[in-house]
Amino acid sequence: MDILSSKANGILTLEFNRPERKNSITTVMYQTMADAILAAESDHEVRVILIQGKAELFTAGNDLEDFLKNSGTADGGERPVFKFMRALSGAAKPVVAAVGGYAIGIGTTLLMHCDLVYASDSAKFSVPFTQLGLCPEFGSSMLLPLNAGHARAAEKLLLGEAFSAQEAYDMGIISKILPPAELIGHAHAQAAKLAALPPASIRVTKRLMKSGRSEALNNAIVTESKLFSDMLQAPEAKEAFTAFFEKRKPDFSKFA
Repeated sequence: MDILSSKANGILTLEFNRPERKNSITTVMYQTMADAILAAESDHEVRVILIQGKAELFTAGNDLEDFLKNSGTADGGERPVFKFMRALSGAAKPVVAAVGGYAIGIGTTLLMHCDLVYASDSAKFSVPFTQLGLCPEFGSSMLLPLNAGHARAAEKLLLGEAFSAQEAYDMGIISKILPPAELIGHAHAQAAKLAALPPASIRVTKRLMKSGRSEALNNAIVTESKLFSDMLQAPEAKEAFTAFFEKRKPDFSKFA
């Protein structure tokens, strides 16, 4: 299974388990996670959702071959990746993430919709959408500047270069940095603390924290999604993806 799902002591754990492809995420994996999160909303045994990879690898982002193959199969705008992010962003129960190694593209974007995020000191983050001829997705053009300020967010979103766990912490993306050997255990311990607290109190507190930005965030997600879909069909993205598969540097000099 590319997504391992387990439930114990009030914690639903969803684990990326595709190491041979650097935990890159397929359409099927998105659907599996979306279904699990939506089911957890009405499951009284689940009080906390935990998303993790291994201590040395979170996710390399979208599986690009699968992504391109399924990019045109929208079902009223609700492709599996969209269903997953909607479920994650709208989860009433707290979501904890444990990030070791690389968190690329949506691997970083999804963290902005989690509540507690722990990362190893060797973790690397990136949002390389401009490098692929695309734009930010799922509210990251709003959330990253909101957390980090315009200048630091612009450096990450415009250049798309990788950044460290310390930078992610300074920008408010993660809650704490840990040695790799302590990462998974610490995230589970924090999830267990949440599971032991009054569930209604946790849910209401989370709702209050997010209520002031929910409408603006939804508008940002809708706008980004439309622009992202349009840009995916544009020549710049086609050059970027062709270069990726041909293992060469893309040439954007011919574009105005």
